[in-house]
Amino acid sequence: MTIPRRSLRAAGTLAAAAVVGLTGAVLTAGPAAAHTPTWAVTCSEVSLDLTAYNSKVTNEVTVTVDGKDLLPTETFGREFHKKLELPKHDKELTVHLVVKAGDGDNFSRDETKSAPVCEDATTPPPAPSEGTPSSAPSTEAPTASAKPSEKPSTSAPAVATPSPSSPDLAETGSSSATPVIAGAAVAVLLAGGGIMWSVRKRRTAQH
Repeated sequence: MTIPRRSLRAAGTLAAAAVVGLTGAVLTAGPAAAHTPTWAVTCSEVSLDLTAYNSKVTNEVTVTVDGKDLLPTETFGREFHKKLELPKHDKELTVHLVVKAGDGDNFSRDETKSAPVCEDATTPPPAPSEGTPSSAPSTEAPTASAKPSEKPSTSAPAVATPSPSSPDLAETGSSSATPVIAGAAVAVLLAGGGIMWSVRKRRTAQH
């Protein structure tokens, strides 16, 4: 049996076309299937590791935090690696990643993650006071325990009387017995003078 040459040529052309088509499909699908947009978010930073992208096209990446640009749109080729520092925050942040692949929207990424609050950024609790007084000091003036007597006492202190056993005090010139004593002294002098006169008279009569 003889096969016409035209049929052999047609079959060879179809086989070659099939091989070329398969090869192109493999070459095209290989890089596309290998797109790896890996990224991580911590309380302080965002890590981007975009690998195995098609280097023959222009790829784009953008990162925003609560609607504000943390990484404005940048272009890259096969790979993109970067660490972005997050602003200090006291509440959870929303981090939004957008990757646009130049070889098709089916390889693009639009993802959102949350950045927690770092432990050292929290406000420490107020320290307990060393000690508070049980009661506030009174500002009122102290009241007098007793009111002083309005009228001074008119009663004179009692004069102490001398004890009967105590010796008599010396008489002073203001004593009431002075005239009596003076009269007695005069009488004694007169009597003495009379006696002396009598004695002298008797002696004269005897001689």
